[in-house]
Amino acid sequence: MPDKTPQPFPADSIKWPPLVSGVLLKRYKRFLADVRLADGTRITAHCPNSGSMQACKTPGRPVYLSRHDNPKRKLKYTWELIEMPESLVGVNTLVPNRLVAKAIEGGKIDALAGYSRIKPEVKVTDRSRLDLMLTHDDRRPCYVEIKNCTLVRDGIAAFPDAVTSRGLKHLAELQTLVEAGNRCAMFFLIQRMDARHFRPADDIDPAYGHKLRQVKVKGVEILAYDVHIDLEHIRINRPVPLEL
Repeated sequence: MPDKTPQPFPADSIKWPPLVSGVLLKRYKRFLADVRLADGTRITAHCPNSGSMQACKTPGRPVYLSRHDNPKRKLKYTWELIEMPESLVGVNTLVPNRLVAKAIEGGKIDALAGYSRIKPEVKVTDRSRLDLMLTHDDRRPCYVEIKNCTLVRDGIAAFPDAVTSRGLKHLAELQTLVEAGNRCAMFFLIQRMDARHFRPADDIDPAYGHKLRQVKVKGVEILAYDVHIDLEHIRINRPVPLEL
């Protein structure tokens, strides 16, 4: 007889909380989404994504929400996933930092292996922080900035999905740190499974694409990974080839 013992989730994965299914009615004001639940109830959920979400906000598509009973929360539901024709897509921008840190700790990112400590939210100037700093006693520190990518067109993942002055600032900070002798990496996490390649979205923000190529020449490493995602968990999957 087959073994029906529940299998543990990989240590480098994130398990979703219990998910509630529904259908997306509309996303608006950046952080709000109206959803019709399976029982017909219409609710407003928190949308934890400030981007345009142009490739993952189609009304009528199935969505999956987490529910929170904190009495201090105005909105009880958080939008986590949407089911697009080609792939489930993770819309929660709080997931990438946690997931990438877990993957580095688990040795799943070859380019970032060999560090013994990971510090999140590292202050690099009086007004800005980068997502991770990796350190080891006998290595120079490595600063990692992580971006959530949900835009995929004809199999090509692209970032950003809207003009991003903040993203430009982060690239400039990485370049400054590299010039000071540090190691730096720009990490794009593609929260879906249908990307064959990654490139900057020059048609949306040409300044970002120009700067990304510039910092690469200066020594900032560019990494892009997709995920395996289902209704139980999400984990880092594989490096996605770059088209720069």
